[in-house]
Amino acid sequence: MTDFKKINNLTGWAVFLVSLITYVLTVEETASFWDCGEFIAIAFKLEVSHPPGAPLFMLIGRLFSFLSFGDVTKVAYWVNMSSVLASALTILFLYWSIVMLGRKVLQAKVGEETDLQKILLAGAGAVGALAFTFTDSFWFSAVEGEVYAMSSFFTAVVFWAILKWELVEDESRANKWLLFIAYMMGLSTGVHLLGLVTLPAMGLIYYFKKYKNPTWQGVLVALGFSLFLVLFINSFIIPGLPTIAGKFEITFVNTFGLPFGSGALFLTILVIAAIVFGLRFTAKKEMVKLNTLILSMAFVLIGYSCYAVILIRSRADPPIDQNNPEDVMTFVSYLKREQYGSRPLLHGQYFNAPIIDYIEGDPIYYKAEDKYKIADYKIGYEYDPEYTTLLPRMYSSSPSHERKYMEVTGLRPGEKPTFSDNLRFMFLHQIGHMYLRYFMFNFAGRESDIQNASWLKPFETDKNVPETIANNKGRNQYYMIPLVLGLIGLFFQFNRDPKGFSATFMLFILTGVALVIYLNSPPIEPRERDYIYAGSYYAFAMWIGLSVLALGSAVAKKGKSLVAGTIALCMIAPVILAKENWDDHDRSGRYFSVDSARNFLASCAPNAILFTGGDNDTFPLWYVQEVEGFRTDVRVVVLSYYATDWYIDQTATKMNDSEAFPYSLTIDNYRQGTNDVLYVQELPQFQGQAIDLREYLDVVRRDVPQFKRTFASGSEVMLIPAETLTMPVDTAAVLEKGIIPDELKPYLVDRMFFDFKRNDNGELLSRTVDKGQMMLLDLIVQNNWERPIYFNYTSVNALSWNADPYLVQEGMAYRLLPVRKPSGMRELVNTEVMYDNVMNKMQFRGLDNPDANLNEDYRGFVQNHRSMITSLADALVLKGDTARAKEVLDFGMERMPVEAVPYDVSSIGFVQGYFDVGEKELAAKMAMELAEQFNSELSYLQNKQRWGDYNFSNKLRGLRYLQLVLQEEGKNDEAKRVEEMLNEQNIRLNIDRSNF
Repeated sequence: MTDFKKINNLTGWAVFLVSLITYVLTVEETASFWDCGEFIAIAFKLEVSHPPGAPLFMLIGRLFSFLSFGDVTKVAYWVNMSSVLASALTILFLYWSIVMLGRKVLQAKVGEETDLQKILLAGAGAVGALAFTFTDSFWFSAVEGEVYAMSSFFTAVVFWAILKWELVEDESRANKWLLFIAYMMGLSTGVHLLGLVTLPAMGLIYYFKKYKNPTWQGVLVALGFSLFLVLFINSFIIPGLPTIAGKFEITFVNTFGLPFGSGALFLTILVIAAIVFGLRFTAKKEMVKLNTLILSMAFVLIGYSCYAVILIRSRADPPIDQNNPEDVMTFVSYLKREQYGSRPLLHGQYFNAPIIDYIEGDPIYYKAEDKYKIADYKIGYEYDPEYTTLLPRMYSSSPSHERKYMEVTGLRPGEKPTFSDNLRFMFLHQIGHMYLRYFMFNFAGRESDIQNASWLKPFETDKNVPETIANNKGRNQYYMIPLVLGLIGLFFQFNRDPKGFSATFMLFILTGVALVIYLNSPPIEPRERDYIYAGSYYAFAMWIGLSVLALGSAVAKKGKSLVAGTIALCMIAPVILAKENWDDHDRSGRYFSVDSARNFLASCAPNAILFTGGDNDTFPLWYVQEVEGFRTDVRVVVLSYYATDWYIDQTATKMNDSEAFPYSLTIDNYRQGTNDVLYVQELPQFQGQAIDLREYLDVVRRDVPQFKRTFASGSEVMLIPAETLTMPVDTAAVLEKGIIPDELKPYLVDRMFFDFKRNDNGELLSRTVDKGQMMLLDLIVQNNWERPIYFNYTSVNALSWNADPYLVQEGMAYRLLPVRKPSGMRELVNTEVMYDNVMNKMQFRGLDNPDANLNEDYRGFVQNHRSMITSLADALVLKGDTARAKEVLDFGMERMPVEAVPYDVSSIGFVQGYFDVGEKELAAKMAMELAEQFNSELSYLQNKQRWGDYNFSNKLRGLRYLQLVLQEEGKNDEAKRVEEMLNEQNIRLNIDRSNF
């Protein structure tokens, strides 16, 4: 038979080609949602992404962007292709890793393999590698421009390299592999830190090779030292060296009066000198292991040095320059991700722990003219020790998080959690819901792509499942075939090769359950986080491959001719994964992530300022501006970033085609530690009054002490002394500018009132206004209606004060104007501008294609656009323009048909709209289709006991509203049928909940 080396190489590259072709055929053609828009933009222009950055990914993405050959609409495709290639190479190294693990299981020596062993090893590698190719989580990351595909590549290379090192007998040649591994580790930090968790698995392989008679004590020492190396690199080298550089910097600049950067330069020289001295000393003393360790750390640092790109590019002040890490002190904060806060790991508070004291932490420096000055001090909290625990899992005091803690553990409001409650939450939610559920997504089946969907049990059918779930492209049934094969391979390796099993198992645990515990994630995430744990699924795919050896070895005893059939049988796992997952991972033919971003920008007048909120309504906008160059006159402002001094500074400078913002407040008013929040407290002299906004901002600018409050901790905060702010409007000047359309002139006001938001009981929702909203108020005053100011829906909801009465919808964005909405009116709409924007300027590519993979992210943005369409139609109806209202409604149904995107609650607006324009029968038919869909979805959720699910309450309200609409329109038979649905759902809800 052919030499196995040739078979191994050919089969490996064949598997690589299969995965490469798969990912090329299904790759995202543009920038998908979430972080991809940001990463593609920063790769294209070498800008600075969110902490802690990904400089190597950025550089590689930049190289791939050259393949667009000047066509900016193809840049995203080629950056995505970098993930495609990295993912296909990951599969190649996985194949070779499975083969090497299989050699040890079969005790097959290199060059001495039997024909049976050759077939089994190649088959095992192919089955395991192809199974991982088509797994849900890895495939998701493989076809988009994000860091996780490239991170998986480094993980695969490092694990493969340590297996290669194990085969090398010559000490000097073996050490070269260790240095290669160290360099790959260093480089991987420039993509993502997940690659570091492979170190303990490599530590075991190293120990088992070096010590022929291993002991449990030796294993524990090897694991301990490996974990120490993880902590050393993660906590000392990556953020630690810059932190020490910061200490030197402060000393050298502030104490010795040396130039900026001298402290960092000194540490750099010191580290290089220490490495050189260490290498010379250990070589002289023939301390081989220590010499190799020092040299390895040097290679880690060489790889890590790619982070210099962040400093270099930040100094150039690009449009995307997150945290502005252009000096040593800001760079340290950037690397340590300080803007995201910290989570307690080994000891900390429960979510309802009372704060008994504030602890002043380290100083926060800023760069002044000749030295570093202290802007503020980090603040810590001391909690009631009765409400603290080891391994705190329920720590977040966010109201929505508190509700989730109580839902999972059964705690009542005000009840003190116990350690058993803490562990219950960890096992049920963090490990169960946020890891094991994801694990089953990949190897058992998935209910749908809807967030918080469950995994599918074997032979769970589509019987009594709503069409929207049964036809959901994310519904995948694997009948647990990959899971069963993986378990077979797991036990087979455990029995035949305990040493190899321990390394694989360590990789599986550290990239899975251990990572869950380390991350200590909050109970509610904005999206599913399964992609984080792809390394764990990678390890499990090795066991799927090794199951071929287990089954093949068993049937070989009855006849070697059966082995090929066994391999073919095992190949069912990757085949069924490919079949089930193809439609929900094929991203071709969809563009709405970018089109929705263009639609936001197209809704804005020239030279506008657009405030946004979350990732999905910001990062795609960055992409279309920075890469495709669309509407660079619009300044996109992320409201959550606006609360930082570095971001305010950026808005005060010209970016692209957008001019600087006018402010009356200066850096002394908004530097970190100054006016981080304003506190709303009505003073007696202002009781029941509204205070002039311009005058109040002058108080803030002058830092008037009479308007400050001192807390018990000694900290001072500027007060807002009334619960309403007011701003006069020069109506003559506004009318002269021509910014008020004729239809809205009757609503023009000479004074605007911004009331702080209240709950249903009339109490203030919050008594604090953050720095960003302070600057927004200053911008509104100083702008004087010169530049159009817009908000999207998420940023409006995030405001502490109520801007809603003065917002005019002009598309997907709401313009702030001095016109007040009458009570009872749905929206103020500039119908002429919005009609032109919707009908002529917006794009809806791919939304009419039932075969396109329009997952939950896309459906959410479709819902927003449907609401926009019905708002416009409603406004046209109020004007008496039913002809154009019907045209708009028909346009919406044509561009976003139910065949491609199922009905949602926003579709009720189409029902109302068609009734209003006289299309009674069409409206009634649509209403009943909606009611039947909602009713079936509610019954399904009741069967699953998901009464707390947002979709449940949402669809139940939708059903109620449909019943009211039908009743008001005189469709009594239809209204009665919907009422019966509602009664059935409510009766069942009460019975089921009481029995649960």
